[in-house]
Amino acid sequence: MIRHIEFANLCNFRDVGGYAAGDGRTVRWQRLYRADSLGWLAGDDLTAFRALRVRSVIDLRHPHEVESAGRVPESEGQHYQNLPIERRRWDVDAYAEEVGIARYLADRYLEVSEDGLENLRTALETITRDASAPVVVHCAAGKDRTGILTALVLSLVGVGEDDIVADYALTGLATERFIADWTRRHPGMPLWPGFGLAPAEAMRIFLTELTARHGSVETYVTQVIGLPPAAVAELRRHLLTDPIPAG
Repeated sequence: MIRHIEFANLCNFRDVGGYAAGDGRTVRWQRLYRADSLGWLAGDDLTAFRALRVRSVIDLRHPHEVESAGRVPESEGQHYQNLPIERRRWDVDAYAEEVGIARYLADRYLEVSEDGLENLRTALETITRDASAPVVVHCAAGKDRTGILTALVLSLVGVGEDDIVADYALTGLATERFIADWTRRHPGMPLWPGFGLAPAEAMRIFLTELTARHGSVETYVTQVIGLPPAAVAELRRHLLTDPIPAG
């Protein structure tokens, strides 16, 4: 199966299927996608998107981002939800080199884990429903906000930390294109050093510290976010392949 799906105007659209989840089960392909902004869909890109038969789109951007950059075209008829999960604005001017990009990003992700509870729960509820699939989760770059939600989902279904971290870091393959696109659209505007970067250590720190705070990702999701354990079981039922029979 194909993980990276090529589009002319999207940089970071990919399938999160295929990861091992224990008991011989794997994450099913063509059920959950992660992406950068779907507001760029047009022409041949829109034709390619239609071929995926997406039923649900979860847009994690702020409303002002949707207004300025557009959303998935309404003509496509998906169940569309705009569910911003950030509350605190990133102060990139306060970034210090001695902190490191990974630590800076992980701290922002931990803020989201505190601030975005209601919309994280709504997004997870959508993903847990079999009838919602295929689902696309996206933000502006498909890196930070999308990375957080995808990491929670993969962890809930039993994907190992190394694979979750590796999936997050795949966004790094699009960094050069992100920078080129930004430079073309914003000539002369400076970029902060972490723009477009997805260092593996950022996701590892986030998962480690989220677990240290709450005992496990699943405990965080069920007790802090408030997703019922029955919903977690439903997520595993429809997102994972059948277990391999013993013997």
